[in-house]
Amino acid sequence: MKTLLADIVAIPVDDPIAFTFFTGYMAMLAASVFFFVERGSVEGKWKLSLLVSALITGIAAVHYFYMRDYYLATGQNPTALRYIDWTLTVPLMCVEFFLLTRPAGAKIGLMWKLIVASVWMLVTGYIGEAFTDGSTGHSVLWGVLSTLGYVYVLYTAWVGEVAQLAKQSGDPVVIRGIRTLAWFVLVGWAIYPIGYMCMPGGWLNTGLGWSSANVDLFYNIADAINKIGFGLVVYNIAVSSKPGK
Repeated sequence: MKTLLADIVAIPVDDPIAFTFFTGYMAMLAASVFFFVERGSVEGKWKLSLLVSALITGIAAVHYFYMRDYYLATGQNPTALRYIDWTLTVPLMCVEFFLLTRPAGAKIGLMWKLIVASVWMLVTGYIGEAFTDGSTGHSVLWGVLSTLGYVYVLYTAWVGEVAQLAKQSGDPVVIRGIRTLAWFVLVGWAIYPIGYMCMPGGWLNTGLGWSSANVDLFYNIADAINKIGFGLVVYNIAVSSKPGK
């Protein structure tokens, strides 16, 4: 109890970034507990999907606990911790596409292609952001390489293998759910490249003068929406889809 009170007091009331670090930590921890508990109430074929949702928000909650402390101690962007979080959770979000379409015939190769694309996206993005020399050339090169992985995931979710398998499932709940997750990839994940382009040397930084000073605020909000939202869509599919489909 004393530790919790100390943590709350340590958060400046006029610092929205610190506030969202703490709020994101609590929200994703609560979501992880919810998904894990609800795993016991869904049909067997969806249990693993709910477990993965719980892992995504649980891993993020642990990282947010440490990112919050890092930010409060230094006032700086916890870039390394954030990319460690993303490198663990984003591939798991891609695994959800495979798990949701597996009843319709998805092969293990689909899962690995999505994992490789997401890891490629994050590793190249980290090189571009963490090792920037402030030049536009460095930012653009690694940003373009990172975008290749993002475009592959986006294409697969919207019109590629995942979208086709969702249609083959014949379950309107799965079809709508996959399309909703595809919207998360298109719109929800867009905040991350925007933040990338705000760093020194990025297009929005050099072209429009946008600063990366408050990028953590947008990252924190986007993380909570994307990770918890992903899990809620999966949960809705699990409780609403046709039995045996």
